[in-house]
Amino acid sequence: MEVLGYLLVCLGLLWGLLRVFRRVPSQGAKGKPKLPPGPSPLPVVGNLLSLGRRSHRTLADLARTYGPVMSLKLGCIRSVVISSAAAAREVMQKHDLTFSDRTVPDSVRNCDHHLHSVGWIPVSPKWRSLRRISKTHIFSAERLADKQDLRRKKVDDLLVHIRQCAGTGKAVDIGTAAFSTTLNLLSNTIFSVDLADASSDTAREFKSLVSDMLIAAAEPNLSDFFPVLRHLDIQGIRRRMTIYNKKLLKIIDQFINTRLAARKETDYRPVNDVLDVLMGLYEDNSFEEIDLTDVQHFLLDLFAAGADTTANTVEWVMAELIHNPTCLSKVRKETERIIGGGRAVQESDIPNLPYLQAVVKETFRMHPPTPLLVPRMAREDTEIMGFTIPRGAQVLINAYAIGRDSQSWKDPEVFMPERFLGSDVNIDVKGSNFELIPFGAGRRICPGYPLAQRMVPLMVASMVQGFDWKTEGKGEDMSLDDVFGLVVRLATPLCAIPIPVN
Repeated sequence: MEVLGYLLVCLGLLWGLLRVFRRVPSQGAKGKPKLPPGPSPLPVVGNLLSLGRRSHRTLADLARTYGPVMSLKLGCIRSVVISSAAAAREVMQKHDLTFSDRTVPDSVRNCDHHLHSVGWIPVSPKWRSLRRISKTHIFSAERLADKQDLRRKKVDDLLVHIRQCAGTGKAVDIGTAAFSTTLNLLSNTIFSVDLADASSDTAREFKSLVSDMLIAAAEPNLSDFFPVLRHLDIQGIRRRMTIYNKKLLKIIDQFINTRLAARKETDYRPVNDVLDVLMGLYEDNSFEEIDLTDVQHFLLDLFAAGADTTANTVEWVMAELIHNPTCLSKVRKETERIIGGGRAVQESDIPNLPYLQAVVKETFRMHPPTPLLVPRMAREDTEIMGFTIPRGAQVLINAYAIGRDSQSWKDPEVFMPERFLGSDVNIDVKGSNFELIPFGAGRRICPGYPLAQRMVPLMVASMVQGFDWKTEGKGEDMSLDDVFGLVVRLATPLCAIPIPVN
């Protein structure tokens, strides 16, 4: 059921429980902070009913009226929406520490995940240790290079499926295939096993649980807008998340215990995966703030944050390429020219494929996986572009709006990878160019983006090399409508038929 339905059911009760909110002022009175402008809120529900089913688009439209720093009342929660590169720079660079804390969704408050997750805990010694582990021991160039052959093997498994479909004229469900491949890429990097293996009960359960968890986490939750209702868990989202995460943590714990026992054997040979690295750091007591519970939740974060977002991006890239056949042809010709048809694309080839990289960047610009970046919270009253963001306010950075901002991009609604080509263009996704921030920026930038930067172009190049793709209709007539959730997905899953070109 949508948020609107729940709001209508609960409105009578809420009216008696909550006070009527005051109108959001657009001008500061003498001696009072000048709050950002915004639409007038309704009693009790505030601006919730204005969001619609695609909040990222609605908020982008509202920003055209109220400006790049906009104030809303979402239920009981004061929210400030950032919708321009300049405003995002102030939040995530100039005042990064002030806005480094999180507003924690109620669905995350299960199994004490919000107390252990690197994505949700505040900046602290434990958070710094987890980030250091991520940067130095997991996502460093050296560590990722060690596992590139293994990741290539998982992409080869994807190609086996694609060739089978090509031989029978069957369509490939791009999103589902990409999710299975991404899950196996991650699980082999982390555990050295396949967790999307249909022949394994544990793998099937793990994949199902990850999918169920992502679906539940994406549901709009009344408890996030009306904290007084949290203990009721009206929609049962936290209860479901507790069930899923308990089972996932149990499976992860089995991997940890098995590896710890194996490491005690005299004939143990290091596996050199993420789990081995973490167990070595734990046994050496390299980080005093980190215990096995933190390790469990850290591993859960890697799967929750990496599997769906990466697969979803691959689906969007392929959708845009099929929708723009000229671009698809350019990517394929580039791989043929640089690599040839005699060998598979390797991760080391990606820097030599500038048009492919431009296609991925353009997809990130138009379809950021998390259009409203993970919400931040103001530690103190802070002035941003002449307005005061009050202490405790939730700060939503609309990466979707920033990517479609005509002040930063020419013809922002047009898919045009060429905008990223040329010796005078130096825009990346690493958080230094605030016009393009699919992974965020500053202290809270997604620590796994170096892996995503390898996985997405590798999968796309491999799917395009040697194949044309078609849908039931013409590619130019495809619908690219999206649906808002934990990640923004295609409203209609992409199913396309691969056609060998050689």
